[in-house]
Amino acid sequence: MNTKKSHEVQAMSELICSIADYCGLKQIIDVGSGKGYLSSFLSLKYGLNVYGIDSSNTNTHGAKERNRKLKKHWNLNHHHRTRVDVNGLALKMPKEMGAQKEVECKGDTESVPKSSLGNQEISADILPEFPESAVSTIRKQQGDLHAQPLEEEKLCFENTFSLMDFLPIDAIEPTSSQVHNTEIVRKQRRNMASKPSDSSIYSPLTSFITADSELRDIIKDLEDCLMVGLHTCGDLAPNTLRIFTSKSEVKGVCSVGCCYHLLSEEFEKQPKECAQENWGFPMCRYLKEERWCCGRNARMSACLALERVAVGQGVPTESLFYRAVLQNIIKDYYGITKCDRHVGKIYSKCSSFLDYVRMSLKKLGLDESKVSEEIIMDYYEKYKPRMNELEAFNMLKVVLAPCIETLILLDRLCYLKEQEDVAWSALVKLFDPVQSPRCYAVVALKKQW
Repeated sequence: MNTKKSHEVQAMSELICSIADYCGLKQIIDVGSGKGYLSSFLSLKYGLNVYGIDSSNTNTHGAKERNRKLKKHWNLNHHHRTRVDVNGLALKMPKEMGAQKEVECKGDTESVPKSSLGNQEISADILPEFPESAVSTIRKQQGDLHAQPLEEEKLCFENTFSLMDFLPIDAIEPTSSQVHNTEIVRKQRRNMASKPSDSSIYSPLTSFITADSELRDIIKDLEDCLMVGLHTCGDLAPNTLRIFTSKSEVKGVCSVGCCYHLLSEEFEKQPKECAQENWGFPMCRYLKEERWCCGRNARMSACLALERVAVGQGVPTESLFYRAVLQNIIKDYYGITKCDRHVGKIYSKCSSFLDYVRMSLKKLGLDESKVSEEIIMDYYEKYKPRMNELEAFNMLKVVLAPCIETLILLDRLCYLKEQEDVAWSALVKLFDPVQSPRCYAVVALKKQW
């Protein structure tokens, strides 16, 4: 995994494990599991029984093979290890993996995170019902924990925050059996620090998940479980929340969405033959009553990352400029203002604007002979002085991006607040926004489990 994915998998798996411990759950359903990074880590490190569901059979096959190899190295690493490695073999960078091959069976010395929930923030602004004193207590606990040296045996179990540490006091009242089960699960986690778990499983499955999917048809041994999703694309994120509210077996949910531009909108102009029932946006009653519509351009803006601009990575202005000029060429010479086909991400494959136009026209199936090299370069020179206007326009979109993303996330949170059997729900800032701009998780628990 690259650095970004490693950061996401570690932070999210810690929160998922805490929720599973609190609820006494062993079964996890990872929707949109892709290559199985999160699923493998939850299974190997935390001993959870994970079903990873993805719509792509290629991803499922690749995840199986990757997990087989990973499990072999994981067990070998545990056998020769003299101390617990919290980050685990799965989170090593490619260069580190190469170094390990040179020195076989040598225990790694990656740095240890200082708390299980150290990467997560609970914002009082996002959670207005969250007691300020509880937020202060958590941050103080985090600060105290960061100052404490960690004992070898207690790296991620004794010093881990439980879900109770950041739940409002009256959010959920656990039963005596639940408390007992939670303690049993935590003891099992401690045992895993010294030996790998053979009982844990990771089963990659192929299925296209919708709000109406019957989990028992996909998972034969379905039991009380936690449903999770790391960067679930488009409508999969809202459908994950709908499955959580409609299926009694799903006791909790932890979902991080992405690809807002692929969301379906109920009040956006749709083809007459469209008979969709469950839309990606809006979800909550208020925005439905207001017939709220963002539109694709606004949703595209929501995918932009203000934090990345702040650290100098910025918006790829030249690629956007190329596409804008290309659009004018196509409009003037081909009479096309709207097209179902897409150019895609070809900018990085092109050596010049001329190369970009030629490759784009070919991909769109348009006759390249209609525009000569001279015409193409004349358009480039004509619009080049206006590139700064395009840059300013896109910076404005970047500044507005968090507003649109927040609207989408709050719509999902309000939907959960409307459900009678949901005991607690919140937006949790799970990742470092510089490393992972889509950093908020929608988390919820039911009243009974």
